Amino acid sequence: MGSLRIEHLGFGADAVEYTAGWERQREVHAEVAAGADDTVLLLEHQAVYTAGKRTEPHERPFDGTPVIDVDRGGKITWHGPGQLVGYPIVQLAKPVDVVAYVRRIEQLIIDVCAGIGVHGTRVEGRSGVWIPAGAGRPERKVAAIGIRVARGVTMHGFSLTCDSDLGAFGQIVPCGIADAGVTSLSAEAGRDVTVREMLPLIEAALPDYDLPGHHHRRIPKKPKADAPKIETISDAISSLTQELSRTQP
Repeated sequence: MGSLRIEHLGFGADAVEYTAGWERQREVHAEVAAGADDTVLLLEHQAVYTAGKRTEPHERPFDGTPVIDVDRGGKITWHGPGQLVGYPIVQLAKPVDVVAYVRRIEQLIIDVCAGIGVHGTRVEGRSGVWIPAGAGRPERKVAAIGIRVARGVTMHGFSLTCDSDLGAFGQIVPCGIADAGVTSLSAEAGRDVTVREMLPLIEAALPDYDLPGHHHRRIPKKPKADAPKIETISDAISSLTQELSRTQP
């Protein structure tokens, strides 16, 4: 198990064109699969729509805007200015548990957002980080997650919407979810929360969440706390007698 390497690809005026970032992912994926250190690419993309393998035709941009079809799971989303994107490219521990990996990413983002006063959560049956419904507003997604695993190594990752213009999401059915909304950290915090502010917070947290899952193992179920500990045959007879006495009419 090696160290976690962080690589910045570009932000702001140097935001990364999507296909260039995708190509860098492939390069790093090949390196990690061959034994190099796990790596997380952090960046901001130029504005683009990307569609995962489950995207339906009616979920694409209503005005015919071009979309890049990608090899990750999930559906359609938008990337662009004001959004912090992270691509963890890590060798998952065996046995590979993709759902647990997604949960670790979610928890990292939930905890970092809580640190700036934005309290996100999970929604049953939906990946990503959400702001709970309330005050007449539906559940709304602040961070999206879409991944691919090949040769036991992850690709793609998460996008955390900081201070993006949310109008771009209005041209699609983001993540294929029509009954919920999309939001930003700035909208929820009531102040301007930038990629520049969130970048060092996410970067500092990444090594603490064991994304590959080396220290996350399934724990066997414990016996019921009230189950009597039986040491001898006489103990067993006594326990059975007590149980029968409690069930007598």
